[in-house]
Amino acid sequence: MFGPIVSKSGSGVKYKTGSWRTTQKPKFLKKNCIACKMCIMICPEGCISGKEKNTFDCNFDYCKGCGNCVAICPKKDIIMEKE
Repeated sequence: MFGPIVSKSGSGVKYKTGSWRTTQKPKFLKKNCIACKMCIMICPEGCISGKEKNTFDCNFDYCKGCGNCVAICPKKDIIMEKE
């Protein structure tokens, strides 16, 4: 159904990889989140955290703006916005 899921995140959170990011970043709307944790599983840098509905967010010190979290969110509760 989905492509490969990252089973172990990258080392971004363990070792800060720098300040670069694409021209966009994810925005967690925190309105329709069902806490499925798909965004956590697909994030290659492991910079998304949260436990309950509408509590998920990412650490922009490590987010590279890949948009994987936006693409996988079943409720479309994450959007990309300009940096």
